[in-house]
Amino acid sequence: MKYTLYKYIALAAVFALAMSSCDDFLDKPTKDAYNADNYYQTDDQCISGVNYLYNSPWYDFQRGYFKVGEVLSGNLYLGNSPYLNFTVNGSDESLVNMSYSLWAVIGHSNTVYNSIKGSTGKLSESVRNQCLGECLAWKAMAYFYLVRSFGEVPIVHDNTASLNAGDYNTYPKVKRSDVYEYILMTLEKAMELLPESSAAGRIDRYCAEALMAKTYLSMAGISGELNQSYLDQAADHALHVIENSGRSLMENFSDIYRLTNNKCQESLYAWRWTANGNVWTAQNTLQSDLGMTGFDEFGDCWGDWTSPSIDLQEAFGVKLLEQTPDSWINATDTRLKATMMLPGFKYDYFWQDKGGFDYLRFIYDDTYYASCRGELASSTGANVVKHLYGDAYDHQQGAGHSATYMNNSLATHILRLSEVYLIYAEAKLPASQGIDATTSDPTAVACFNAVHQRAIPSASPATSFSWMDIWKERRLEFALEGDRWYDFVRVSYWNPTFAIQQLKGQKRNALWGLNDLYFGYYSNGSWNVTNSMGYDTNTAEPYVEGLMKRDPDTGKNYFYLPFPTEDVTFNPNLGSNVDGVHVDVRATYSYE
Repeated sequence: MKYTLYKYIALAAVFALAMSSCDDFLDKPTKDAYNADNYYQTDDQCISGVNYLYNSPWYDFQRGYFKVGEVLSGNLYLGNSPYLNFTVNGSDESLVNMSYSLWAVIGHSNTVYNSIKGSTGKLSESVRNQCLGECLAWKAMAYFYLVRSFGEVPIVHDNTASLNAGDYNTYPKVKRSDVYEYILMTLEKAMELLPESSAAGRIDRYCAEALMAKTYLSMAGISGELNQSYLDQAADHALHVIENSGRSLMENFSDIYRLTNNKCQESLYAWRWTANGNVWTAQNTLQSDLGMTGFDEFGDCWGDWTSPSIDLQEAFGVKLLEQTPDSWINATDTRLKATMMLPGFKYDYFWQDKGGFDYLRFIYDDTYYASCRGELASSTGANVVKHLYGDAYDHQQGAGHSATYMNNSLATHILRLSEVYLIYAEAKLPASQGIDATTSDPTAVACFNAVHQRAIPSASPATSFSWMDIWKERRLEFALEGDRWYDFVRVSYWNPTFAIQQLKGQKRNALWGLNDLYFGYYSNGSWNVTNSMGYDTNTAEPYVEGLMKRDPDTGKNYFYLPFPTEDVTFNPNLGSNVDGVHVDVRATYSYE
């Protein structure tokens, strides 16, 4: 049974899903094993009672994470997907699940927060505050996704109060600027409560502050023009995290995505999945949707046709029909190989028990993989690397326990320290210059270089950079990490023309004839491009304006997604033709 937004609110108000251990991010026991009167009585119960906010309520967002973030943005090719051609509507299953997942996070965060706040147990003040802060930090992240995805959304401050008032089916949408203000208010309280440092993998004060920096950067164009004061706030908070958190970038880019580094210090916010085998929804299932058939032993991979787009490949400098494999095999940007599989790529961290993973051999050699397909399935000539853990042996080696069917423990990093560096760099660009901005500010340049030179160790340090440099750097650094669409959204606030042109200028279609090219290269080392190979120019560019809405205050169109149809039926105030109302957030809501 699917739950509407309001059923999630009601469900979360009745009970919060508790954990059975504070040693890992384990998920819920049966509902009748817990109620607010007999839980949250000790520090251990308090910590374990927050753990599931790191995974379970987010589970149904996983497909929306890459379909919205990457297919819609032109980074990922997915056949005739409505996210590829901009025809997604309110009945789309992935969109519906994504929306309900985000409301579930908010509902449960509210309920756990109130349960801990009202607990009369013997809780230390430090643990009580830490857990309250974690609830608010996750609530803020859920709202951050909601406002950037759907635009104007309701504010559900307290589930129980809403149910008692009986007004949950009449909630109005709230203006985007006010939702952003609510996020900031929530993060301010989270930062007040959270410790400066916490156990590895848990959110601390600097993690919440990093999200605050990103929130200011996103809302900087909400008035229709870039707001210098918001950019200054983004820069100040980002620099505070960089200089005071004690965190640093991982030395090697690809190491971020290994199981052994699930809780690395570069990871600020992450879904901390666990394949504990006890509760469905506590686990990561992205490898199933993104990994090629047979990539693991569990029969749960079907991502052959979900592949990095031609446009993303070309952003990395790869042109399959104009270059030879040496061009990408010897690429200087280490992010390329860590993001997508291409002919000639081999991975020592996948299939370690078999001497490593060989991309073309996996496709064509039945002595290497007995059930090999024998032909290329990818329509773009590449397959996904990020979000894959490998085979059962790799999972055991990295996590110390087994994976099972659609069930792994690889963390999904949704806010990393490298982004804080790039937020600072971008925020130091003059607002008045827009997409033409440049800067040689020493600290901003140092932040840009830290990210760029980590990816390309041979690169000479830049002495200045432009807004367009940041635009590209963000794409390559966070490719396939569910965030690219939201860059288009925030830019559409203040420069919709640029965002539209960028999307319409992408190569979002397939290549044809690649199997003969790849098999020839695998068989005899020849790379023989013929007239039977080419890019699909027959499929028209998508009507990107179809997912835009006019802001009545600025007069500019911005990107948005429609609310689930069932929610609109239940509450017509959520319809796409209904504008949001203004709410004085600071006067209306409080966490005191």
